[in-house]
Amino acid sequence: MAASSSLTTISRTPRIGATHRFNNSQITNVRFNLIAKPSPLRVFLPLTPKPKSHHRNNAKVQCLFTGIVEEMGTIKQLGMASHGGFDMKVEAKTVLDGVNLGDSIAVNGTCLTVTEFDTKDSNFTVGLSPETLRKTSLEELEPGSLVNLERAVTPTSRMGGHFVQGHVDGTGVIVSMDPEGDSLWVKVRAEKDLLKYVVPKGFIAVDGTSLTVVDVFDDEGCFNFMLVAYTQQKIVIPLKKVGQKVNLEVDILGKYVERLLSNGFVQSIANS
Repeated sequence: MAASSSLTTISRTPRIGATHRFNNSQITNVRFNLIAKPSPLRVFLPLTPKPKSHHRNNAKVQCLFTGIVEEMGTIKQLGMASHGGFDMKVEAKTVLDGVNLGDSIAVNGTCLTVTEFDTKDSNFTVGLSPETLRKTSLEELEPGSLVNLERAVTPTSRMGGHFVQGHVDGTGVIVSMDPEGDSLWVKVRAEKDLLKYVVPKGFIAVDGTSLTVVDVFDDEGCFNFMLVAYTQQKIVIPLKKVGQKVNLEVDILGKYVERLLSNGFVQSIANS
């Protein structure tokens, strides 16, 4: 194969433990003289080997969700692990169907990477970086807490909610929960930098749940939404109390529009 002088081919066997290797066999990499920044989660990954059946056979990246919660899982363990990182073990069933090491699962709307799993005991483990703990409400979890779970979409998945990346923008605080019939009104206070992207009848992901905003109260720094009876039974938000945090991810389209406008996109079109 013809290649320029800047292209080198090397063979190596990954030094990382089998738990997180996507392939046992020796692989060939093509290096383009590029320095890649390692994932911050890498320093927390344990190096203990895993059984062959738990090795991932490909390196496809999947990190897009719909905000339609598949099931509620239960936190089994949460805290510092023997390898020095911060691990969270979750009991679940549905999201373990077809799971592989390295897959993405949204936990309360936070895209996390599966580092271990056990289909017999129905649980999986994810690593949490310090930045994830700072930016999300996961720090409030404890053993026994319920969490929303959703696997990353595949090309054949139905798009029932909206595009959710699993990249939490920040947290909000529940300020009121008021029933109306069998439905539930929930009002959440958010930082001004986030609230500017929230619009009535627009999408927002709250703890990973795709929801429609009803009203925005700029003077209060809040927005609200309503949960119907069916949704209340399938997600963790109704189980929370006033004063507790929720993860928020605003609609990415608003950010793109803001970026285009700030860079003079409209003016450039007008001048063309």
